Amino acid sequence: MEVNQYLEMFIEESKEHLQACSEHLLELEKNPDDLAIVGEIFRSAHTLKGMSATMGFEDLADLTHKMENVLDAIRNEKIHVTPEILDVVFESVDHLEEMVMDIANGGDGKRDVSATVAQLKRIELGEEAVPEVAATVAGPAAVESVLEYDSFEQTVIAQSSEQGFHAYEISIKLREDCLLKAARVFMVFEILEKDGEVIKSSPSVEKLEDEQFDQQFYVAFVTKESAEDMQKKIMKVSEVEEVVVTTIDQKKFSEREYESQQEVAATASAVAEVESTPATVPSKPEPAAQSAKTATPAKAEKNHAPVGNKTIRVNIERLDILMNLFEELVIDRGRLQSIATEVNHGELNETVERMSRVMGDLQTIILTMRMVPVETVFNRFPKMIRQLSRDLNKKINLEIIGAETELDRTVIDEIGDPLVHLIRNSVDHGIENPTSRRAKGKPEEGTVVLRAYHSGNYVFIEIEDDGAGINRDKVLAKAIAKGIVTQEQSYSMSDNQINELILASGFSTADVISDVSGRGVGLDVVKTTIESLGGNISIESTQDVGSIFSIQLPLTLSIISVMLVEIEKEIYAIPLSSIIETSIIRSSEIMNAHNQKVIDFRGKVVPLVFLEEIFEVPRTEPQDEEFHSVVIVRKGEKLAGLVVDSFIGQQEIVLKSLGNYLTNIFAISGATILGNGKVALIVDCNALIK
Repeated sequence: MEVNQYLEMFIEESKEHLQACSEHLLELEKNPDDLAIVGEIFRSAHTLKGMSATMGFEDLADLTHKMENVLDAIRNEKIHVTPEILDVVFESVDHLEEMVMDIANGGDGKRDVSATVAQLKRIELGEEAVPEVAATVAGPAAVESVLEYDSFEQTVIAQSSEQGFHAYEISIKLREDCLLKAARVFMVFEILEKDGEVIKSSPSVEKLEDEQFDQQFYVAFVTKESAEDMQKKIMKVSEVEEVVVTTIDQKKFSEREYESQQEVAATASAVAEVESTPATVPSKPEPAAQSAKTATPAKAEKNHAPVGNKTIRVNIERLDILMNLFEELVIDRGRLQSIATEVNHGELNETVERMSRVMGDLQTIILTMRMVPVETVFNRFPKMIRQLSRDLNKKINLEIIGAETELDRTVIDEIGDPLVHLIRNSVDHGIENPTSRRAKGKPEEGTVVLRAYHSGNYVFIEIEDDGAGINRDKVLAKAIAKGIVTQEQSYSMSDNQINELILASGFSTADVISDVSGRGVGLDVVKTTIESLGGNISIESTQDVGSIFSIQLPLTLSIISVMLVEIEKEIYAIPLSSIIETSIIRSSEIMNAHNQKVIDFRGKVVPLVFLEEIFEVPRTEPQDEEFHSVVIVRKGEKLAGLVVDSFIGQQEIVLKSLGNYLTNIFAISGATILGNGKVALIVDCNALIK
């Protein structure tokens, strides 16, 4: 079967199944006796196993098969769910996600998961989830295999007994203070290769050479030497703390692997049969067995109205091409409107107006097609909060509201990392430990709320916590000490302005540096990323009550509404999302404060920015100095007045980058082509507001 044509579908559906596994595992942790949830996880794992085997990704199929065995034992009540068992299953899902991502990036999906597989086997056999290493030689008695073997390795081990060789699994543990781990590994392998053949190692030889392991590693080895002799020889290597040699039961091993292969082959065959049946691709894949079971009733109900799936998968690159073509149409529409105005022909005007309406509808449809629910980003956070709770010894409940809210795919791709930083910050700095919360009269369990909603042409994402809030005095003292603000400036700062100091580069109030936060990086990156997307971030906080980080983002980045303005003969575009209003002021209204020209705008002191000076626009004739046209723009709570020659009007334009040669142009975020064919530069208001 030619599988390449199904690869994209396989990757997408695998991600869906793994996401479903993660969500159901989180539910199972809260309700460990609910076997219905276990059944859901088992079905997702079973389908993923079949798909992986069919596509030829044996490592992925094998790990899923081992995880499926544990789930099957749980649902048949042979094993009771414990936090330790769930930790191992979560770890398995993490490995599976990494394998799928590797396949998506062009890899083969192979990964050394022998330690996790060994854990799953122990759980399946009813042993402790955490493996215990024996302190002595296991002797001639065979034990359960720790390592996983492919068909070639199985053959070598099986044939070794026929030729009088013993097959051993050797666990070698180095001392905690061992400095040259790679050198000790080399010495161990040198001893082994003199007395026999190394079949496999875990971690792989490459990782052992790069010292990418803790203190312990495993080796599969065939030799004519006794287990006791091998143990004594390896123990002579300096800094080796413990050596455990166990004998592999070749007969039992071979039988079990044969059965496993037969089952995987049968599953692969069943899935291939179902996939070969001409049918509409389901938006949410069903298990193979379930699909086959429901096929007959579907045929029997031919008398009823046909119910077909109306969802198709479209490669995002095709949507990008469609968007680019539509952007060209938008430019041509502007040109046609300009010509129609000059010619002033009745039928031409009518045709252009009709075309503009149709293109408006088309624009709405194309932009909607590119919209993706923020759920695709939010889904990663419940598992992350679970792990952070354990790492920090805190009790944290995550509430997600508005996950169905949609954003342009371009924005979705960029917003994930900033949200990770903000949530980790809330968990580490915001939520107190249970003892502190009890002392403050709060419940032991802290709450982090992740909220998304639409408002006008924007999407707002809020991260709210009921933690300690921001310590105003501590933040101010740290900011003054680092030279971010002066003592004099601090007297006139509002609470929100002080809160936003934590977004400054290199700022941190952490007393202890941890792996979670407190290294003075993160929040400044969050601010930069959000502003590069045309959004802004604000912070509200009350000490010992909690904090709210609010992110405002535009719905889309490709087609935006702007105010066109003129300076001399040059035209600039100012995004409407940044504009509060336009105004014409007298020169007499302009005042000076700290060597900065300012105006009084509705009771607020607003600095003026003369765009002709910023962009060095040459003047052919002196301007009328009595009146000035001003565009009042904002960045969060800060305002500025952009002084221009005149206002042209509002227009929808296509945002184009300036290319690779014109990067980092100050206060310019891109360009657009106007209806008359001229290029207008788009002003980056955030860069102009200090």
